[in-house]
Amino acid sequence: MIQPAKGVLLISEPFLKDPNFMRTVVFLCEHNDEGSIGFVLNRKYEVEVGKLMPELEDDSIPIYYGGPVQMDTIHFIHQYPDEIPGGIQVVPGVYWGGDFEILVALIKKQIIDINKIRFYIGYSGWSSGQLLDELNEKTWLTVQATRKLIFQKNDKEIWKDALKELGGEYEMLINFPIDPQLN
Repeated sequence: MIQPAKGVLLISEPFLKDPNFMRTVVFLCEHNDEGSIGFVLNRKYEVEVGKLMPELEDDSIPIYYGGPVQMDTIHFIHQYPDEIPGGIQVVPGVYWGGDFEILVALIKKQIIDINKIRFYIGYSGWSSGQLLDELNEKTWLTVQATRKLIFQKNDKEIWKDALKELGGEYEMLINFPIDPQLN
């Protein structure tokens, strides 16, 4: 296991019952002494981006549930550091945030590939020491994030694919039922 840090994926253990994080993968974009911020990669929100942001009239752009904190905020990650200024590199080739107005203009002009952008409503957050406590309780497994996992087209496979990255005994967890008592 690697320690939590910017650019690490948190993979929920298979029996986690918290409805916010059951069978999720969270991409940590910030981790320091003050706490951690990340986004759930594999849970689409029930409405498209155009319904939440009228400036993006395209209803085909999905938005993902970033986490239970500040559900009135929109965040984005992308692969366009030159086109969208102000983003923070989290892992090589993946950026968090940037100039939203420029992003909207690029989308409207169809200059960028929408598959290289992910929008999130809310975020996942931990106060100082909280995430380390959860790791000690074995709530999360950790693996280094890759662009392939972050922008995986089939969000239903991200949890399984992240476990495969760990290999060995962790791959067996893929087939564990959510509630082993029902097996």
